[in-house]
Amino acid sequence: MSAHTPSLWEQIVAANPDHSHWYIQRFRDMAAAGADLDGEARFIDAMLARGSRVLDGGCGPGRVGAKLASLGHTVVGVDVDPVLIAAAKEDHPGPQWLVEDLCDLDLPARGIADGFDAIVVAGNVMTFLAQGTHVQALGALGRHLAPGGRLVLGFGLGRGYEIEALEADVATAGLVEELRLGTWDLRPFTARSDFVVTVLTAP
Repeated sequence: MSAHTPSLWEQIVAANPDHSHWYIQRFRDMAAAGADLDGEARFIDAMLARGSRVLDGGCGPGRVGAKLASLGHTVVGVDVDPVLIAAAKEDHPGPQWLVEDLCDLDLPARGIADGFDAIVVAGNVMTFLAQGTHVQALGALGRHLAPGGRLVLGFGLGRGYEIEALEADVATAGLVEELRLGTWDLRPFTARSDFVVTVLTAP
C-alpha cells in the first residue's frame, strides 16, 4: 500500500486543531437557528425506496446522514476526521458512524458487506481530497454501490477541482454520469454554474 497522502482537510486540521470544533459548532448554531440544512437529504431521499441503504461519504458531524436515517433509511457515515465522527455519534445516535478515508474505503473489512442504494458525498468533500487521489476515491465509492445504486457528488467549483477534471476522473474510475445539475434544488447546470451535483452509476 502506498503511503497515505494527507487530504486538504487533514492538512487544515493539522495546522489548526480547533478547525474541526469550529466546523461542528457552526452547524450546531445553524440548526439551532432553524436554518434549512436538509437540501441534500431531500435530493437523495427522492431517489430512493423506503428503507434503502445509504452511505454518507465524508459525513462530517452527520447532518445529511442523520436526516436520511430519520426518513427511515439505513445509514452508514464515514469521515477521515475522528473529531467530526465523535460529534456525529453525540448529536445523531442511530446511524453507524465510522472513521474511514474515502480513498481506502473497505467497509466489508469492517463487517459491512452489503452495498448501498445511494452514496452521497456532499459538503465540498471532493474539493478537500488530496490532489491526485480523486480517481482512487471514486473507484472505492463505486465498489460500495449495490446493483443499480447511484453515487451523488455535490461540490463548489472554483475550489481546485473543476468539471474537466471530474469528467476525466469519473471515466477513469469506470463510472458513468447519469445526470448533472447546478444545485441540490434541481436547477440545471450551465456554463455559468459555480456548483455541480452529479449522479453517477457503476455499470
